[in-house]
Amino acid sequence: MSVRTKVLATVLAVGTTAALACYTTTSATADSVVQTDRGAVRGLVGEDTRTFRGIPYAAPPTGEWRWRSPRPAAKWSGIREATSYADTCAQVDHPIGVASTSEDCLYLDVTTPKRPGKNRPVVLWIHGGSFTNGATSIYKPERFSAQGDVVVVQVQYRLGAFGFLGSPLLGSGSGNFGLEDQQAAMRWVQRNAAAFGGNPSNVTIMGESAGAYSVCDHLASPTATGLFQRAVIQSGPCAQEYSATNYAAPRPRAVAEQYSRDLAGSLGCTTADCLRAVPADRLLAASGSAKFGPVLGGPVLPLHPAVALASGKVNRVPVLHGINHDEEHGRYGAQEAATGEPITDAEYEAEVGKVFGADAGKVLERYSDIHPAGLALSTVLTDSQWALPAARSNLLLSSRMPTYTFEFAGKAPWYAGLREPAWPFGSHHMSDLAYFFDLAILEPLNAGQQKLADEVIARWSSFARTGDPNVRGTKYWPRATPLDRQVQSLNPAGITRTDFITDHRIAFWR
Repeated sequence: MSVRTKVLATVLAVGTTAALACYTTTSATADSVVQTDRGAVRGLVGEDTRTFRGIPYAAPPTGEWRWRSPRPAAKWSGIREATSYADTCAQVDHPIGVASTSEDCLYLDVTTPKRPGKNRPVVLWIHGGSFTNGATSIYKPERFSAQGDVVVVQVQYRLGAFGFLGSPLLGSGSGNFGLEDQQAAMRWVQRNAAAFGGNPSNVTIMGESAGAYSVCDHLASPTATGLFQRAVIQSGPCAQEYSATNYAAPRPRAVAEQYSRDLAGSLGCTTADCLRAVPADRLLAASGSAKFGPVLGGPVLPLHPAVALASGKVNRVPVLHGINHDEEHGRYGAQEAATGEPITDAEYEAEVGKVFGADAGKVLERYSDIHPAGLALSTVLTDSQWALPAARSNLLLSSRMPTYTFEFAGKAPWYAGLREPAWPFGSHHMSDLAYFFDLAILEPLNAGQQKLADEVIARWSSFARTGDPNVRGTKYWPRATPLDRQVQSLNPAGITRTDFITDHRIAFWR
């Protein structure tokens, strides 16, 4: 872990701990009991919502069931208490996660408006965390559910080597157990949404970062056909290619199998039974800094989402797709703010050289108008690593299905407890989530940001309800076309149309 990552991890870990401690609810009442297909659950009734935590949607993938497809959860008698979060899936300590060695983690949480209702849209939230970290407990969806009048389901899924180990020892189609978990949760929604006031025929899958890449994967997955009717993709462009810097995108099976050989070799294993017998803590330690994620090939993900879109072999549903205007500004702005040391010109040039090799000189020349070095580096990496694949994704998606494109822009909430950097940090990676969820790792919304939050919740819930994000009294949001240069700019200062292609210098990167 680099110095800059350690600094950011320390800062964000404080906020994450606070997030787990600050939430309060009222006591349970008779209205908090719901009958699911496996048994009754009792949740918590708050001021505006009912929340049910730790509902099993699949059996524990432990022992001989490690690295197998999810199985149905066991039935239970009586009323199961659904008032506490389940164990998080095995992962190391991280700012956006909760350290755990548990493999009994295939649970979901449901939040629904308190007022009576039925046939509400269902939003299935898939958390981010680079496919190695994350937990439902970090994201508080009560505001989203109550204001949007939607049922929010949050799913935990196997992470890291537990969820994405692609090995011949486990079968030729292995490597996407985490995606299979997510699809098992979608099937749970089909069976149980109505009991919570939701419409099982109107399900939106929504994700950010690794969660957004997951949504792209489900668009391309034959095994997800019919399990959802809309898709929201935030900061996870479907056209992103796997690389050393973009490791959340689906990776070639050869790459995944090399990871698996390295891991098995370090553990002294030559059989699947040996791997399944390794304790979770030892497996986590052996995984080290390896980057796991979805694997191409097999029944769950036969094609890269970009290839599937280009060929038309996709699940065609209305889509909201976009990124944040300043994705990388949080990473480098936090480094400078935490250390008090600005990134130097020499460090900027070295990093550009590392990423772009022989083309580094062209990149430095094209971005010579941006200062200081930290801002320039953040902008270069945002445009090349995020905006370029987002532009291609916008074209591919709008060629195949109703698509509405956007980017979050303007000054978003900064990290709680960390001073702001000396240069404008804008809308950085993950900051868009503050408009939908309450996260203690980010500063509270100011008046302008709260106004934007109210509007985007209204738009996202309208999209979940009808497939169209337009609501009365707001700026019209046109459906995207493959030749569009503009996207909807979601900015606390006002929502406008913006030239995404020019702003992010896409012609240069192409």
